[in-house]
Amino acid sequence: MRTYGYVRVSSADQNADRQLAAMREAGVPLARVFTDRQSGRDFEREAYKSLVRRLRAGDLLYVHSIDRLGRDYGEVQEQWRLLTKERGVDVAVLDMPLLDTRKDKDLMGTFIADLVLQVLSFVAHSERESIRKRQAEGIAAARARGVRFGRPATRPPEGFGALVREWERGELPISELLARSGLKEATFYRRLRELRMARRR
Repeated sequence: MRTYGYVRVSSADQNADRQLAAMREAGVPLARVFTDRQSGRDFEREAYKSLVRRLRAGDLLYVHSIDRLGRDYGEVQEQWRLLTKERGVDVAVLDMPLLDTRKDKDLMGTFIADLVLQVLSFVAHSERESIRKRQAEGIAAARARGVRFGRPATRPPEGFGALVREWERGELPISELLARSGLKEATFYRRLRELRMARRR
């Protein structure tokens, strides 16, 4: 039997230290801790896939919390089934001691673990859906108040129209126009389209 750990954080700037410390405390060798930094939107977890390929029947896998296994209720259930039923791996969830397949391997113990798993993964999924709904409502309310999201637009400089007219007459090369306007080429052409549309009105 070998012991493994799986750690996942949602983005590159999130800190995995808390999960890694929990793995060390559980006695998992650092060389057998697999870490993904993956958002919920892009869930191609390369470290997790590599871990699953390495796991053998009788191995033990630690995860810090059940939501590390998947991004929603269905995926958590699927990964739990894959690990415990297909691969024959024991799974221990560190923040929920009831979810430890090494304990009570009789029918009642398995039933209780599966029931707890379903309840916890459903609650985690519902909470994420609630957070997404509140975020969407907050964004909609902010937009209704006139709040704009994203990077602020680069405003054309003073005298932009005069520079464009010189360029259109062939009196000003594009390189000099960009240098004098302080705009990048893509931004210049965007502002040029806006200027021409304004002229047609």
